[in-house]
Amino acid sequence: MNILDAVIQGIIQGLTEFLPVSSSGHLLIAQHILGVRENNLFFNVMLHIGTLLAVLAVYHKTIWNLIKAFFEIIVNIFSGKFEFKKLTDFQNLVVMLVIGLLPLFLLFLPVPGSGTDIKGVAEELASDKNILMVGISLIVTSILLKAGVNHRKTAKFSYVYTDCNNNKKIWDGRTRFNVMDAGWVGVTQLIASIFPGISRSGSTLSTGLMRGINKQTALDYSFILGIPAIMAAAVLELKDAVKAGAVDSVGMTPVVVGMVISAVVGFLSIKLFKWLLKTDKMIVFVIYTFVLGLACVIVGVVENYMGVNIFTGFSL
Repeated sequence: MNILDAVIQGIIQGLTEFLPVSSSGHLLIAQHILGVRENNLFFNVMLHIGTLLAVLAVYHKTIWNLIKAFFEIIVNIFSGKFEFKKLTDFQNLVVMLVIGLLPLFLLFLPVPGSGTDIKGVAEELASDKNILMVGISLIVTSILLKAGVNHRKTAKFSYVYTDCNNNKKIWDGRTRFNVMDAGWVGVTQLIASIFPGISRSGSTLSTGLMRGINKQTALDYSFILGIPAIMAAAVLELKDAVKAGAVDSVGMTPVVVGMVISAVVGFLSIKLFKWLLKTDKMIVFVIYTFVLGLACVIVGVVENYMGVNIFTGFSL
């Protein structure tokens, strides 16, 4: 892998990890087009760490408040003062994050007759250079985003009301998650972690919107929920990379360049996503993921028929 490949993949990872277009799907498409065939597991892990640094930079204040809220909960439990109904907003968010992460443990369930677990199946899908599955998953992402956008347009979701001081305000969804909200978002994240092309941020955001959550609250929850998920994935993939001897297969210079690029671009993409959501421009991603998904499906069908990668001439 050369520096240019590292820069391209770092930009793609940084943009797509947080924008609702699927980072895993775009990395597979980029590697498919560029003809990158060597073991990239370690490189991909470092790209994810780069984007993890980006989200930590954006949400560092919230994360610090969540850490303090976590220890407050621990103290209240051991002192017998814990009451679920009296949780502060940050304490409630800690509990909802834990609930949202629980479905990810299903990745370690064995798949009958396959000799592997669900995580293993996900890795097989992610390592497949045939982009047909990626195309189908991107179309699913487009449908989910459209469903979230449509739900926000309903009169029931957003309306004007008058407060006690006779001031007119707009109710724009709930700003606090409940157990069912967190559970459904967690299941959506599980599905997104299995199929490359289904955007984690896009699908979890859309699920939150369809549950009646305020759009900025849903987006912040989605990003913060991704922190432990990205960390866990990086640790597991790094372990696999070391075991497979993939650490030495890519030079350190491309790795460092790719990680730095993914961190910087990731930081900017979070800011961009928050602005696009605030200004109701999500339809851009609905159209983009559908068009790209359809193109990948067409290319995948053609390549399956020909038996070769039409960009590089390599056998599938």
